[in-house]
Amino acid sequence: MTQSPPPDPQSECDNKRPPLAHPAVLLATWFGSGWLKPAPGTWGTLASLPFAWNIVYYLGQPALWVATGVVFVIGIWASKAYCIMTNTHDNGEIVIDEVAGMWFTVCLLPLSWQSYLIAFLLFRLFDIVKPFPIATLDSKVKGGFGVMLDDIVAGAMAMLTTGLILMMARDYIYA
Repeated sequence: MTQSPPPDPQSECDNKRPPLAHPAVLLATWFGSGWLKPAPGTWGTLASLPFAWNIVYYLGQPALWVATGVVFVIGIWASKAYCIMTNTHDNGEIVIDEVAGMWFTVCLLPLSWQSYLIAFLLFRLFDIVKPFPIATLDSKVKGGFGVMLDDIVAGAMAMLTTGLILMMARDYIYA
């Protein structure tokens, strides 16, 4: 009777998630929302919205610009650390990039459920479909910066598109 080899401890570690208590993991997964299935990017984007709403409501839009920049910089570190811990590149569980991209999307938009809903839908569309130049950035720019950058560009495209829709349909949306 042949015995199978003992399991490789390293391969077992690769299948385990790093602990949520680690600051990089907590932030990269946006408090664990990146671990929700299916579509962790959508869950992470949804989890970012109450933060954005409250920052704008209590502190104003300039504070959201600052917060977006802070999350972007922290996201470079957190996503790189998460990739190292999981031995992956741009792991789907990393959603801090969606947080930065979504916050960038709503930075200039009016604080209304209509604008946030349209922004959410368009951001997810651009982030999933990845039209030019998002796909190019996603494939060419590596590391934590690359993880974050394509979502900021998706956010910029979603912001511009949402702004145009709100301008063209302002009488219908806010009636």
